[in-house]
Amino acid sequence: MANLAPLLERIAVALERLAPPVQTNVDLSLSNAFIWNPTKLDLETVLNVNFLGIHLLIGIDQSRDTLLQNTERFAKGLPANNALLWGARGMGKSSLVKSIHAHVNKQHKTNLKLIEVHREDLESLPQLMNILRGRNERVVLFCDDLSYDAGDASYKSLKTVLDGGIEGRPENVLFYATSNRRHLLPRDMIENERSTAINVGEAVEEKVSLSDRFGLWLGFHACSQDDYLAIIYGYADAYAFDMPIEALKAQALEWSMTRGSRTGRVAWQFICHMAGKMGKTM
Repeated sequence: MANLAPLLERIAVALERLAPPVQTNVDLSLSNAFIWNPTKLDLETVLNVNFLGIHLLIGIDQSRDTLLQNTERFAKGLPANNALLWGARGMGKSSLVKSIHAHVNKQHKTNLKLIEVHREDLESLPQLMNILRGRNERVVLFCDDLSYDAGDASYKSLKTVLDGGIEGRPENVLFYATSNRRHLLPRDMIENERSTAINVGEAVEEKVSLSDRFGLWLGFHACSQDDYLAIIYGYADAYAFDMPIEALKAQALEWSMTRGSRTGRVAWQFICHMAGKMGKTM
């Protein structure tokens, strides 16, 4: 065994050389938005964030106001909650996060940072937390389309991160996520626990307790025809469409029927179509 000691030491040194260095001096002054790169343990700068003006997000007033107030408090250094935006696809969940980030920075002259973390990179969040802990900047971590499939146990690591483990979540970090699922896990995964677990209550609690880590639950639901048209009219007014309202209404309804749905995303796609048709830049 004594002869193995030098060999093991050389292997350990080699592994340390292969491991990416921990970045503790990331420059957050380069931008207000970044993408987390877990391979390099570094942040990729995003110079131009794709967002809509907050006044264009119509039909989600309550969720908009709640998340805006939560973000404003956080940017001012006050207590705030992690937020889960869940519900129907195409109803502006991710757009709302980006719009509020831009709005808070512009209106309140803050320097709030937005860092996008991809779903598959969530297990590296502890490293990112360590990089951000103790810094002066206030940071919102954002994960779009967060969900877990059957057999995926990595959700347990996210539960620990949201609570912060023994150190607690960094005071300057908040976590926002969007999902089509209220409990982030598919219904059949939860129902399977009901049918196979020895203690049904404990098994189901384990599955749904992830979403309990979010202090804010904001629901987004498919919009009515009136809401859909209100979104269309809001966009058309913002981009100065010179078009009779009845003609705009008729074509917008026809567009939604061909798509088989009425959502904010469908409304935006229609506006892009009409702008191109009229030769109008946006």
